[in-house]
Amino acid sequence: MNEDMSLLLVLMEAGGVFAPLAFILFHLLRSFLFIPVPVVLISGGVLFGTLWGTLYSVVGLMGVSLFFYVFIDRMPKTQERLVKIKVRWFGEYRNLAVGQIAILRLIPFVHYHLLSFCLKQKTPLFKDYMKASLLTNMPIAIFYTGFGEYISYFTPSIVILFLLVLTALVYLLREKHNTIKWREFFKAT
Repeated sequence: MNEDMSLLLVLMEAGGVFAPLAFILFHLLRSFLFIPVPVVLISGGVLFGTLWGTLYSVVGLMGVSLFFYVFIDRMPKTQERLVKIKVRWFGEYRNLAVGQIAILRLIPFVHYHLLSFCLKQKTPLFKDYMKASLLTNMPIAIFYTGFGEYISYFTPSIVILFLLVLTALVYLLREKHNTIKWREFFKAT
């Protein structure tokens, strides 16, 4: 993680005036380089400060959401893999609410694109998806950019307490009902 952070810092310092644009584009590359979202968000706070780092991070995350929306339907194998992971983690008939997705994005080890996939299933129309993406990307950008420098000082007990609170919030923000289509309920096994 330190190597990823130092590489990003060197790239941004060399960028000068184009550093914000390079940082926003780095959000798109992050997916292909397997760099966790919090690492990029924390570095945005270090490089640009809380306000500008959050703004650039939200723009970058919205670009990632747009990219995901446009290309996920063109990648059927990736979509199948995400469906399998979703069924394994959340169940076959469980749909996550937008508030749950926002909370789950705060948990570092939950797959970012899996949550984007759940969001796309919840809001299939482009306009609704982008609104929901903005709502779910804001908390993660604000949290990790604003408090990024302090996260490293947390004790393990505070981290566990934080994760338990997030888990409770995910449970409380869940949908209270599931709709199963007639054919799916009585499908031949």
